[in-house]
Amino acid sequence: MAARTIWKGAISFGLVHIPVGLHTATTESGVDFDWLDKRSMDPVGYKRINKRTGKEIDKENIVKGVAYEDGKYVIVSPEEISEAYPRTTQTIEIQQFVDAGGVPFVYLERPYYVAPINKGHKVYALLRDTLVKTGKIGIAKVVIQTKQHLAALIPSGDALVLNLMRWGDEVKSVEGLDLPKAGAKNMTPNASEMKMAKMLVDDMSGEWDPEQYKDEFKAAVMELVEQKANAGETETVIEPQESSPAYADNVIDLTELLQRSLKGGKGASKAPAGKTAAKSAKSAGKTATKATGKTASKATTKTTTKTAAKTSGKTANKTASKARKAA
Repeated sequence: MAARTIWKGAISFGLVHIPVGLHTATTESGVDFDWLDKRSMDPVGYKRINKRTGKEIDKENIVKGVAYEDGKYVIVSPEEISEAYPRTTQTIEIQQFVDAGGVPFVYLERPYYVAPINKGHKVYALLRDTLVKTGKIGIAKVVIQTKQHLAALIPSGDALVLNLMRWGDEVKSVEGLDLPKAGAKNMTPNASEMKMAKMLVDDMSGEWDPEQYKDEFKAAVMELVEQKANAGETETVIEPQESSPAYADNVIDLTELLQRSLKGGKGASKAPAGKTAAKSAKSAGKTATKATGKTASKATTKTTTKTAAKTSGKTANKTASKARKAA
């Protein structure tokens, strides 16, 4: 069964344009507990509740606000939120190449497989093999749906992996933690301690095999579920279908683009890859922007209070989780 493409666009560096599609690289392995009414076994939903009065309110009376001080909010209108959304270009735009070991793991968040489409296989292989030989990874920006992400483009075997990253201000400093200073004399182990520690590490070393490690809690719960399911207590969930966005799919002469990119220097990344590429990218940008604008306009009227925001986030996460399982 072919993997479902969740996003289509192109990798862009210099004047080179590689049409690609994104595929989920992970699935949620936890147990998904739904709320049920124990008296009737009916699903339990969520309501919009005014925290002060405890009363349910209509969505028409909900606005979105951002807390700037304790108990004080700035109200942001749906139109203002729509204006703030990043411009959708359907492009994984590489900003810089850095050493593969130069990005700490703490910045990596969620991986996606990147696969070539529309005869982009040769230039895809060129980028992948070049990254492997130079020991570099690409640092890129990409807009997925309406959110802009920082991402690392990393070669992995035959594939390129786009790993979404945390922004710099989302990673906390280690300052304030009681950590032993590297090289401190009072923390330096003696020769005997170091020798035994190395022996223990060597004794426990082996090849990485993910099949060796299982979620024991999930296994125990699912075993219990299987036993109860034998009694006929089952239900069916129908997953909604998603449409694919527009994307640029042209590939121009590779050698010419590489030469032009090198001559153009850093500024080349801002130039269009020929009239055809420009029209295609412009068309894709308009289509995606129009679609995301409508989605944003509808979405911004739904929730504002923190309770409603958490509720919406939980529901969205569960839906995304099931969609990834289905993929």
